[in-house]
Amino acid sequence: MHLLTYFAARLVWAFLGTLPLRLVIRLARGLGIIAWYLSGTYRKLVGSNLEIAFGGDLTPERKAAIGREHFARLAGNLAAGACLSRQPAERLREWVDIEGLEHLRKAQAEGKGVIGLLGHIGNWEMLARLSPGVFARPCGSVYQSLSNPFVDKWVRSQRAVEGLALFERKEGFNGALEMLRAGGVVGVLADQHAGDRGLWCPFFNRLASTSPLVATMALRTGAAVLGIALYTLPGGRWRLVIRPPLTPESRDSAAFTSLVNLELEHMIRMDPADWLWAHNRWKTPKPNFLGIGGKRGIFAPQKLQPFRLLVRSVNWLGDAVMTVPSIRALRRTRPDLEITVACQQKLAGFWRAVPEVDRVLEIPPGAGIRQTAGLYAKGRFDAVMVYPNSLRTGLEAWLAGIPRRVGYRGSWRGKLLSQLCSPVSRTEKDPAGRHQVHHYLNLAESVGAPRLEPSEWLACRSLLSQDGQVRRRKIAVCPGAEFGPAKRWLPERYAEVIHQVSQGREVEWFLVGVSKDAPAGEAIEAALAGLKSGAKLSNQIGRTGLDELMILLSQCDLLLTNDTGTMHLAAMLGVPVVAVFGSTDPVLTGPLGPGHIVLHHRVPCGPCFQRECHLDFACMLGVESLEAVAAVEELLNHGFFREKGSREPKT
Repeated sequence: MHLLTYFAARLVWAFLGTLPLRLVIRLARGLGIIAWYLSGTYRKLVGSNLEIAFGGDLTPERKAAIGREHFARLAGNLAAGACLSRQPAERLREWVDIEGLEHLRKAQAEGKGVIGLLGHIGNWEMLARLSPGVFARPCGSVYQSLSNPFVDKWVRSQRAVEGLALFERKEGFNGALEMLRAGGVVGVLADQHAGDRGLWCPFFNRLASTSPLVATMALRTGAAVLGIALYTLPGGRWRLVIRPPLTPESRDSAAFTSLVNLELEHMIRMDPADWLWAHNRWKTPKPNFLGIGGKRGIFAPQKLQPFRLLVRSVNWLGDAVMTVPSIRALRRTRPDLEITVACQQKLAGFWRAVPEVDRVLEIPPGAGIRQTAGLYAKGRFDAVMVYPNSLRTGLEAWLAGIPRRVGYRGSWRGKLLSQLCSPVSRTEKDPAGRHQVHHYLNLAESVGAPRLEPSEWLACRSLLSQDGQVRRRKIAVCPGAEFGPAKRWLPERYAEVIHQVSQGREVEWFLVGVSKDAPAGEAIEAALAGLKSGAKLSNQIGRTGLDELMILLSQCDLLLTNDTGTMHLAAMLGVPVVAVFGSTDPVLTGPLGPGHIVLHHRVPCGPCFQRECHLDFACMLGVESLEAVAAVEELLNHGFFREKGSREPKT
């Protein structure tokens, strides 16, 4: 195949060399415009790149016109190079106007070598042929070999005839450095994605992996760095522009490389249609697109365009809380990261309270798949983390056209995601790794987020006031559970705990929950009346939205609860928890962080994860009220939580 391609290229080159230059350019431009309309993938890439570079500075119509003209010029310059391939290098100057040659001559008069800062601008192949004659010094170019060995050998031989030396990247740069020290001119194409070996620094104010080669060579040899480009003019002519030398403020390689990108921006802005927009300059690494930096790190001296990450939230409050540690891990990645959480309206207040989240995108009740995808598309997100495992959430992300879509395989959605995450290992030897929070942390780590210690997952809070005195006690009680009756401890036992703990203490109790939990709250009030308890109780069940619940919990010293979303919410707010578990497993979904107490009576049939118990409810009946009283007393008497020496949850 390589040989066939080579012969075809030689045949086309020979044929075009027999035609008039202007005719060749006119025909090639027409083919380029046709390619613009037919090539949807590249047209989309060009549009995306132009949006990054110019954003709202140019109208959509102007950006589309630049993209179309870019395709025409790219084809025209390629064909012109073939048409002029038989012309000697000295004759090429007949078609070229030269501007700024005095900058080059001045550097040469000072005895300096010159690094030609090149980009894929205009007719860069013709520039390679012109260089030795125009610059009147030994000339070379840093070169990366082509994948086709026959075409590569042909290109090398053509450039050697014109007097241009080629320095293969993989063979090192000693030859290029020697040429610069001897006063020669070495061209370096510096506008391509540099992968893991590059420095991440701004390019059009967006982080891009950039080769530090220009800065390194200049600092080692003292060579002047001049931007050089051969711009396209109408009617089969070109304009060679040599810009003034760069003047870095220091010898810092990262700052110098950032200056190189800034110079390339100026060169591109001189005639935007001449740059190679049809390549992925702002490539998103895979899989660690958030863990950028690599060997050379990140240099970001100014405010950057954001890397827009969408996080599709899970739909239940408890699960949402368990994703918060992963959001905190995501926040500790690239400095340009902007996190938007898409969630159902019922969770919007919760996500707005998470400081690591920049924006919340509410999904309206009853919104269909296409409507939700449309909301995503308006955000122009660079990537999406799909936390739920459903087919629907994968389809929404795919329909929105978000380039990088990350999630776990499952629910027939593997083809809808562009990056699949391997599930976290769950072994008996590592029971801590079985908690559901690791499921979400693993998803964050798969894209480059750091691994957080458990102490970093949630907030910390002390029960001591600033003067060291114990504050007045406020305890919340959550007797309901959305999942079903199998997770609900007996109302009369909650009442017994409230009654016993209130003896000899001044405690304010608050019943919390949704409207469905009202019968449980009424049963607790009735049981307290039967005990003739003097406990001060405020029944807030069904009377607080999520925002009000968060405020109330943050004012409490403790939460007594079933396995509920409220339990996870309290843990996130730094509120100690006494949690009663029945049909579910506290190892999987217990409250996060140290300082909580889990009450769990192990039975042969559990954990069954059933909504309703079809046997004797032994798991819940086995948790006595006195156990809960002791747990509440222990946490109240402890005086502080999440400090060194605080106890771990127990079952």
